[in-house]
Amino acid sequence: MSWLLDNFTLVTELALQHARLSAVPIVVGLLASISLGWLAHRVRAARLIVLTSFSLIFTVPSLALFVLLPLVLNTRVLDERNVIAAMSLYAIATMLRGAVDGFDHLSPGVTRSATALGYSPTGLFWKVQLPLAGPVLLANLRVVSASTVSLVSVGALIGKGGLGYLFTNGFQRNHPTEIVVGIVAVLLLALSFDVVLVLVGRAALPWIRNLGGTSPT
Repeated sequence: MSWLLDNFTLVTELALQHARLSAVPIVVGLLASISLGWLAHRVRAARLIVLTSFSLIFTVPSLALFVLLPLVLNTRVLDERNVIAAMSLYAIATMLRGAVDGFDHLSPGVTRSATALGYSPTGLFWKVQLPLAGPVLLANLRVVSASTVSLVSVGALIGKGGLGYLFTNGFQRNHPTEIVVGIVAVLLLALSFDVVLVLVGRAALPWIRNLGGTSPT
């Protein structure tokens, strides 16, 4: 406890950096997965290409991706943009299949009814199909959130990993307290992100009674 009190400012700064490095990929993963998932749902020819491509990306080790991305993005290896880009790709890869499944399982009868009521294709998507797929998207987004907060720590190996610094520095100094503080801080941050998503989900999808469990059918 004394170590935490003495280094509270450092831990807070690292937590804020970790939150920023996590939030951007989570948002990017959501928006990209909705777009690509809808494309894969509507265009069968694109389905195999999209899903296979991001499945392959997910198999690339994070350290290798940190080395490869600077060649693509024209950035330095020690650049936090590499961490954000890598985490965004992993977020999309994690959420994409769930987004496709969410759109695939929409009731054709509801779509036909909405079309008969005069909804345009754009209105049908925003007002009917996306809200109905919302529970599945939210469930997958919560998984993406937890995995992203955890994976960002790996960025410490290139000097841009937020709370992951406490892991690497603690191991180098053989300081277990620092490592434990890092683990607890990451867990609390992941929990905080999840609580925010649940609250936002309840506001955006008020017909879901229990976001912590299964959605009603």
